Amino acid sequence: MKIYTKTGDKGTTALFGGTRVLKHDIRIESYGTVDELNSHLGLIRDQNIDKNYKAVIVKIQNKLFTIGAILATDPKKVILKNGKERLNIEKVSAKDIVALEHEMDTMNAVLPEMTHFVLPGGHQTVSFCHIARCVCRRAERLASELNTHEPFEANALVYLNRLSDYLFVLARKLSHDLNAIEVKWIPEKI
Repeated sequence: MKIYTKTGDKGTTALFGGTRVLKHDIRIESYGTVDELNSHLGLIRDQNIDKNYKAVIVKIQNKLFTIGAILATDPKKVILKNGKERLNIEKVSAKDIVALEHEMDTMNAVLPEMTHFVLPGGHQTVSFCHIARCVCRRAERLASELNTHEPFEANALVYLNRLSDYLFVLARKLSHDLNAIEVKWIPEKI
């Protein structure tokens, strides 16, 4: 199979279902940003971190592929002519969202109380988490905009929201594990 198809040479691409749209369509921006996020998570997973975090990140990456597939599907072609759903994959469930919340609660149980905003940084691995969190928020904003025009499965949007929270808590937990200093943001007085 060749990787290049030449079908996108004029600035369009195909959604799952065959519909062609412009490469800068909000739908493409949405799932492209989810893909970018997934790559950042791969970078975090490649760091010298606890194997349990790595296992959770692999699960998250799989869910992000699911979300990407949802976003890449033409909403007019979700249901096939035979009445079956085009995406024959496990969707994002409330259980997946609760799993992220559980991971956050577990990490938070050993962290000091947060009294200020935290400046990103302190350790390269922690910075990678903060970058992923920011990309996740962008993915969520784009998906939210898409959802206002062409609604899709609600749990996908909720998952992105919860994932950005998870990445923040993971950054804090990795700071703790790596003995990195968490720099509090203290606004300067006028």
